[in-house]
Amino acid sequence: MRVEIWSDIACPWCYVGKARFDKALAAFPHRDRVEVVHRSFELDPGRAKDDVQPVVTMLTRKYGMSEAQALAGEDNLGAQAAAEGLPYRTRGRDHGSTFDMHRLLHLAKERGRQDALLEILYRANFAEERSVFADDERLVELAAEAGLDAGAARAVLADPAAYADAVRADEREAAELGATGVPFFVLDRTYGVSGAQPAEVFARALAQAWGERSPLKPVRPGGQPDADACGPDGCAVPQH
Repeated sequence: MRVEIWSDIACPWCYVGKARFDKALAAFPHRDRVEVVHRSFELDPGRAKDDVQPVVTMLTRKYGMSEAQALAGEDNLGAQAAAEGLPYRTRGRDHGSTFDMHRLLHLAKERGRQDALLEILYRANFAEERSVFADDERLVELAAEAGLDAGAARAVLADPAAYADAVRADEREAAELGATGVPFFVLDRTYGVSGAQPAEVFARALAQAWGERSPLKPVRPGGQPDADACGPDGCAVPQH
């Protein structure tokens, strides 16, 4: 079974939602047969790379919140994260473009390190003091920590076109699937789960998607038996 997760590193509910999904997946009896693929979604796709500002400033300007509302929201998110065992800095975080991080995640997918890099990027953004925005060397360090070659990561960041089409393709597909926000989970292209649902909801979704997978239905025109074919024991040879 394949689970695709559209998310953004700047999205606190994606951070919390991943932890809840991972908890459900860890308890799922068929977890070894579940492939998880992380897909790109930018909450702020038009933001310039050097346009970095405090999270609270972004919230007040973009959503019309008061500073008190923004701070209260951060406190609530910190409590939600803590309930999942996640560290979360409720004060002093930055907000900026995540496009380069998504490009690195596509590199990491090719190298089998995508989940590791995503975990590290989330931790760096939500729990550590040093900003992850507009700092290529910081991203190279994090990529290396995830097991990627530092030179390969640096080369991607130096080339604005590297994996750019892959990021945009993910975002177009999210729109086609009707995703208007993240996190957005798609199970076997049959079930969609929106938002940072409780682990119990993800557990039910995994069980339902697994249980309702359709077995292959053979097509035998006119009731005819299977035609000649090749298999582990060799190829059928017509007898005359």
